[in-house]
Amino acid sequence: MPLPQAVRREHIHTRQINFTGYEREDGWFDIEAHLTDTKTYAFSNNWRGTIEPGEALHEMLLRVTINDKFQIQDIEAATEHSPFSICPDITPAYKALIGVTMGPGWRRVIRERVGGMQGCTHLTELLYPMATVAIQTIKPLQNHRRKLADSDSKAHVGRPFVLNTCHAWAETSPVVKENAPDYYVPSERVPVTVLNEADQAAKESTE
Repeated sequence: MPLPQAVRREHIHTRQINFTGYEREDGWFDIEAHLTDTKTYAFSNNWRGTIEPGEALHEMLLRVTINDKFQIQDIEAATEHSPFSICPDITPAYKALIGVTMGPGWRRVIRERVGGMQGCTHLTELLYPMATVAIQTIKPLQNHRRKLADSDSKAHVGRPFVLNTCHAWAETSPVVKENAPDYYVPSERVPVTVLNEADQAAKESTE
């Protein structure tokens, strides 16, 4: 369902962010991110001179290499366009995340190692969604291959990794009842306090 019709307005700014997941020939995975910021008008920059409409003020790229356990094996960061000449100097700092596992505490570790003055605001912002992009890259592929490898297409594949992570995948949801009936819990059997605790746990898992 689209957004309601907006009032008459003028396009000013565009931020585009693209995430892509790859499986490498060595069995590891690359999760890549690309961010650009552009304006619809020309403006002056002390270092670059005039920045024309559609020309990137910010353009940052990030590649995080992980194994199938979501442990970071390598990171490459690049700043192609920036408002200041010294912006690219901080990109090597992201190597500090090598060895970290994407999982509980992911956001906290990012803040500790490359947050604030230890990193670039835009590169660091790209890291936060990396964990969910990695999950979407790896887990469905593993499940797909597991099903193909088993002669019974309805073979039990264990607890869904998305269980209780959103409204649709709540254990009381009809989605779970249909797709993972072994883990479905009728809502009348779950106290409200337990539901609230589950929501909080799901939130904290990426903080």
